[in-house]
Amino acid sequence: MAAYPEVTVDELAARLADGAVLFDVREPDEYVAGHVAGAVLIPLGSVPARAGEFPTSGDVYVICKSGGRSGRACEFLRDQGVAAINIAGGTMGWMSSGREVVSGDQPS
Repeated sequence: MAAYPEVTVDELAARLADGAVLFDVREPDEYVAGHVAGAVLIPLGSVPARAGEFPTSGDVYVICKSGGRSGRACEFLRDQGVAAINIAGGTMGWMSSGREVVSGDQPS
């Protein structure tokens, strides 16, 4: 079992509607090509240096392409006191569920 909690893309959609915070840990080119609206880009390699940018109150959702990189980010962040929750299936799961993504270098 993973050392961090996970939610499905369906659960993520409901939580985003309630104002959840989402971080995308893919590389910039992947993010620009298409990301969940509102997701803030912090590539996995820069998560340790930018850990202070993650809120330490409330749940923080982390997504990547399919769930692997975001899982590693969640493990690290949880060790830093961030309530990080992985998105099972990642952005690919989000898109295959029929949900839209936005392109460009801005969250939405």
